[in-house]
Amino acid sequence: AHSDDGRAQFVRDLTQLNGLRSGWSANTDSVLGLQANAKFSDQTEAVIQATSRYRYDGTYKPELSWAFVRHDFSPDISLRLGRMGTEFYMLADSRLVGYANLTVRPPSDYYGPLVISHFDGLDASATTKLESGPLSGGLLRGKLFAGYAAEKAPINDQVSLDLNGSLLVGGYVEYLSGPWQVRLGRAQIRFKEELPLNQLAGTDIMGIAPELSIADKWTHYNSLGIVYDNGPLQIQSMYSQIGHDSAAYEDSWAAYVIAGYRVNQITPYLGYSRVKSRASSLTTPLPPQLVGQISQLTDLTHSDQHTISLGARWDFYQNLDLKAQIDFIRGTPQSVFPFRNAVPGWDGRMNVFSLTLDFVF
Repeated sequence: AHSDDGRAQFVRDLTQLNGLRSGWSANTDSVLGLQANAKFSDQTEAVIQATSRYRYDGTYKPELSWAFVRHDFSPDISLRLGRMGTEFYMLADSRLVGYANLTVRPPSDYYGPLVISHFDGLDASATTKLESGPLSGGLLRGKLFAGYAAEKAPINDQVSLDLNGSLLVGGYVEYLSGPWQVRLGRAQIRFKEELPLNQLAGTDIMGIAPELSIADKWTHYNSLGIVYDNGPLQIQSMYSQIGHDSAAYEDSWAAYVIAGYRVNQITPYLGYSRVKSRASSLTTPLPPQLVGQISQLTDLTHSDQHTISLGARWDFYQNLDLKAQIDFIRGTPQSVFPFRNAVPGWDGRMNVFSLTLDFVF
């Protein structure tokens, strides 16, 4: 990938320590995964998956992303136990698999803030066929999950937010009929560890403004997703809201729509995404000399931008595809949260050019 503006660094998502500068880099989207399945019976199997990608610490150290046992009590009811991909949003659990995605990467405006890719716990799902009513003939599926996060998210080169041990619960209900798939989801996480704001500010920020604390506070994710996949035509549309009980992060909403049409081996596509956050407010009276410093900290989580994506996917051989994409990012100078290391003078505008080769084997 290549960026035409080095005043802010483009990242695929906020799990990445540093981002794309003005130049070419393979860090942003390169990922390698290996998976093994062991089937013990017609009803029970185990899955283990390891991935190597650019991480919070600037390395490609492999990590165990999936390691679970699944048991199907019936064709309609199943239980999984172990480490699994998060399903906060529709398609989120497969967002690292480039071959499974139409675009080079899932829209960063939408998926970028989602720093939790897996958790340790359990989930249970049930499916039923609707026999009557206006939705008859379709499948209704529900899932509930609970567990603990097990990752870290970078703040800067020196400090990271430790998500390990943070409680995570959620679920979704989904309707499938012919080419249509619609999902309504809700997930939330209660952070175990505190943000290193005192270390960043060099003073007791938490003592002065306890509303900035995130320990034992919840963050909520609400989402609606619609996918239409019929022959050569593919359309995806998603909407989400993120709300924080802590004032350390700004509440936000995001949405995107992607449409592609396959002609022989080539699928041109067009996408639009949007993210916007609302400034946090503190009710605690602050010392005048610290108002500016605390505002600078909370402003670091501000988002206000949209992206137009234009690209094409070429499935030139079995299990191989080549994608080319241009992202036209347009935002305000204050929209710094989706990026890394934005500097004064950043105007919120950037163009990103990407070329990827995806394969499965």
